Amino acid sequence: MVTPEHLCPWGIKARDLLKRNGYEVEDHHLQTMEENESYKKEHGYNETPQIFLEGRHLGGYDALRKYLGKGPDPKKGKTYQPVIAVFTVTFLMALTTCWAMQGSLSIIRVLELFIAFSMCVLGILKLQDLLSFATGFVQYDIIARRYVPYSYLYPFVEAGAGILMIAGLGTWIAAPAALFVSTVGAISVVKDVYVEKRDINCACVGGGSSVPLGFISLTENLMMIAMSVWMMVKAL
Repeated sequence: MVTPEHLCPWGIKARDLLKRNGYEVEDHHLQTMEENESYKKEHGYNETPQIFLEGRHLGGYDALRKYLGKGPDPKKGKTYQPVIAVFTVTFLMALTTCWAMQGSLSIIRVLELFIAFSMCVLGILKLQDLLSFATGFVQYDIIARRYVPYSYLYPFVEAGAGILMIAGLGTWIAAPAALFVSTVGAISVVKDVYVEKRDINCACVGGGSSVPLGFISLTENLMMIAMSVWMMVKAL
């Protein structure tokens, strides 16, 4: 479907996939919403694009992926990709920042920056859609279940503590606050995943994500606990 207001992403992806697999593509555009609906109704299809290989009807984009042995679209189903992306980028940020500041790589300083940067980025991901995060968070956090406003406070504590920890400012405010929310978070994950065996999604990268609640979520909280304790010990 190609109109002045809409360009079908699945049509673009299907065309690209065909070309990359050596097919010559004859592309027929549906140029209005009415034409699109009429085409689907007339032929009994529930989606567009519809793909034909040498005159034989194959189906939609998912059918094409299956035919080419690609499996389902990588976006579908549960995935740790968002968390892996956050931790990879923040670790590289910590390395380059440490090098820029000191001209060398101090393991301790890299770890400090890595955890602080991770807290900031994870906080941003939650804050970009606070309502959606809170909706996911109340499903498993032991405090948020009983006092919903806590779910709206958590991202501010996480991001704020990370910001202060980067510069070592306000340690006796940031560190205890981060220690509290991360300890509660760790207990909540252990209770829901390892004790009650619940299969739910984690809101660690924001609401609506497909990241499973489990080891990665627990790791996030344990990192915050370690950073909080270390910053308080360092400040003594």
